Parts: sequence; C-alpha cells; structure tokens
Amino acid sequence: MALHISSLNSGSNGNCYYLANDKDAILVDVGLNCRETEKRMARLGLSMTKVRAIFISHEHSDHICGLPVIARKYQLPIYITPGTRLGGRLSLQDELVRSFDAHECISIGDLLITAFPKLHDASEPHSFIVSCRGVTVGVFTDIGFPCENLIRYFKKCNAAFLEANYDDEMLDKGGYPYFLKKRIRGGQGHLSNRQALELFTSCKPSNMSHLLLSHLSRDNNSPELVYELFKREAGDTKVVIASRDRETEIYYIQAVDSCRKDILPIKIPVRESLQYSLF
Repeated sequence: MALHISSLNSGSNGNCYYLANDKDAILVDVGLNCRETEKRMARLGLSMTKVRAIFISHEHSDHICGLPVIARKYQLPIYITPGTRLGGRLSLQDELVRSFDAHECISIGDLLITAFPKLHDASEPHSFIVSCRGVTVGVFTDIGFPCENLIRYFKKCNAAFLEANYDDEMLDKGGYPYFLKKRIRGGQGHLSNRQALELFTSCKPSNMSHLLLSHLSRDNNSPELVYELFKREAGDTKVVIASRDRETEIYYIQAVDSCRKDILPIKIPVRESLQYSLF
C-alpha cells in the first residue's frame, strides 16, 4: 500500500502537510486558514472527509493559525502536547484534544504516527514520521540542528519533507538584523542548505524515493540554487521544492527493495514542476 503525500504549503506564511493511504489521511500542522486548506486540497482532488486527525509540531503561528476552525468544523482529533497548546494560546474543544508521548506510536486507521523531540525555539517541538505497511515518510522542518533523533528517524524514511531553510552566504549578506540571523542559525532555529545536504548525503536510505525540500526562506535562499545543490547528490531520489504559494502535486510513495528497483518501481506523477517556498 502506498502513502500519498503533498505539501499544501511550506514556509513562514503557513505550513500544512497531507499524508494518507487509500482510506485514511492526517494533516501535520495547519498553518493555512480553513478556506485555503480546503481550496488547495480540492485542486488535488482531495477531501477533508478523509482526514481523521491533525498532528501539531509546535505553537508558532505558521503551524497553527488554521487549527481551531478546521478542527471545530470537521470535529477532528488534535494531537498536541500540553506545552504546545499552552504556548499557542489555542482555544480548542477539550473533547478533541489528544496528547502524545515522544517515540510512542499512535494508530489512525492503518497509519502509524510517531513523534520525536527536535531542536527549535518552541515549548515542546516535535517532528513526525508516518508509516503504513512498510512505507515511512518523515516531516522534518523547523529544526535548529540535525540531532540524533532526526538522524535516527531520517534513516527509516522512504520519503521525507526536509527543511532547507537558508543559504549561509545569502543570510550573511542579507538585510536581516543581527539578532534574527543569530536566531535562524543558532541551533534552535532553522536548518541550512549545507546542514540538510550533509544529513541527506550521509544518512539517506538506499530506498529513499522522494525528498521534498521544505520551509525555504524567501529572502535567504533560492529554489533554483537548492534544487541544483541536492539534485547533484540525489541519484535515484526525486527532489521536489515545496512551495509557499501553492500545493505540490500528490506523490505516491511505495516500499522499494533497494536491490531490485527494476521490479518494484516508484510511481512518479507525469507533470513535472519546480515549486517554490520561503522562510
């Protein structure tokens, strides 16, 4: 069974990631308003009626701003830590709220979701992997440094949304104030192109079919630059740039025997597009 994945938006103006099998879907973060989330899903032929739960990584507004309305409208369980709920000052229906523990698996139908702590300047930040019948996809954004947790879970993935937020030289020469530059690269901010590439080249599983580079900075990165940087090292892995302006297409991720890729091919959508995002 394949996992179906799409970035509905990726950037400091809103983050929302769709992961599903044939029967059930979840959203990781809801940083778009309800109407925009519905609109982008509809363009992909997706329906909110298939979504069974929402998982929240941390309380920054670009990850939660659409949460109260979407959860209330569709009566969706919200998996969120107490610290994240408190930090986001979220007004949520108590009966919809579920907590989760790091490294413990949560079942949503046949989907298995595991959270783990990450380094980011938030109350209780977590990243997630989603698995189904031998296929695993990671959602790894808003990461200050590639810690042991990230390395461990990245090695399990057939595909991943991976942050590549900024180019070091562009950040150095750009117009951001010093305190903001320090925050971005200070170990609890965001992952640079260089850090993301080092993680990818040193820890990429041999059967990783797709890498969706996410949360690019509008001011301190270039989609063309980061795409070419990763494409040179990608081999058989398809590199996609997630956009801050629109949804990506749906990618179908299947388990692939790394020794027999000719027998178990990955389904690749026909339309090719380079999509853009931001910090």
